[in-house]
Amino acid sequence: MSIQWYPGHMNAAKKKAAEQMENTDLVIEVVDARLPEASTNPMVEELRKFRQRPCLKILNKIDLADPAATAAWTAYYNAQEGVTAYAMTTKKPADVARIPDLAKQLAPHRGVPTKPLRIMIMGIPNVGKSTLMNALLKKRVAKVGDEPAVTKQQQKLYLDKNTVLVDTPGMLWPKIALPSDGLMLAASHAIGSNALIEEEVAEFLAGELLVRYPELLVARYGFKEIDQMDAIGVVEGVGIKRGFRQKGGDLDYEKASHTFLGDYRSGVLGRISLETPDTRTARLEEHAAEMAKKAAEKAAIAEEKARAAANGKRGT
Repeated sequence: MSIQWYPGHMNAAKKKAAEQMENTDLVIEVVDARLPEASTNPMVEELRKFRQRPCLKILNKIDLADPAATAAWTAYYNAQEGVTAYAMTTKKPADVARIPDLAKQLAPHRGVPTKPLRIMIMGIPNVGKSTLMNALLKKRVAKVGDEPAVTKQQQKLYLDKNTVLVDTPGMLWPKIALPSDGLMLAASHAIGSNALIEEEVAEFLAGELLVRYPELLVARYGFKEIDQMDAIGVVEGVGIKRGFRQKGGDLDYEKASHTFLGDYRSGVLGRISLETPDTRTARLEEHAAEMAKKAAEKAAIAEEKARAAANGKRGT
């Protein structure tokens, strides 16, 4: 399944962000630590690089992510020009308290009365931007909800007299190239439920966890012979363990899928990362090879059509 989700307000939000970027000194991009690159919006990088703005890349929700994977991603981003990575969770006030100093280090020429530091906070839906804004300002200024795309308009607020924050709506991009990215985003609740089939997302997640974290599936659900299970068997196993039955006794696969995804999203399954820099590289190489193969097949078909057309003209 290829998942795409780009509601109309996101296009309007992109245009406003592009306008605001000219008057921004620093971008704080919030990503999901469980899938940092899949939750990185390429449009954000495009906008900030065009204006040559530095980026404080916040890997949020590290309490839900695999610590080893988070360490690898932090090193990966810190090696990029103009990027400083910071792994944290908004649940810890001490983590949030470090952000203003990190921001000032990236824009040392700003942050004085005559030149206030202007920060734009960006990211995809449901990565914790609004929660971060509220934590930074120590009051509720942004709506927070369990559903993606709660924030739909920009708002400008003062962190202190020398620092301005601009909160932007969560934005995805028009076309998600890698199907696995769409599925990871859906599993992590960054995509609206109207754009996905929950059972297929649950099966994708089950397949990933069978490869990466089978021991967590055993610990949570008490599965026996996990090495002989497939993705569908995992979701069915969740339903059987929870006693999810429809009228007539059939397994309620939809409810099992919903519960399984909820267990991952809430962290009760354990600390899980759905990608690492190495697996990301492998997926990109696989995707590139697949695209090259399709392009070659398309070119061959076009060549055959052209040859047939030429032969037809000669015959006439």
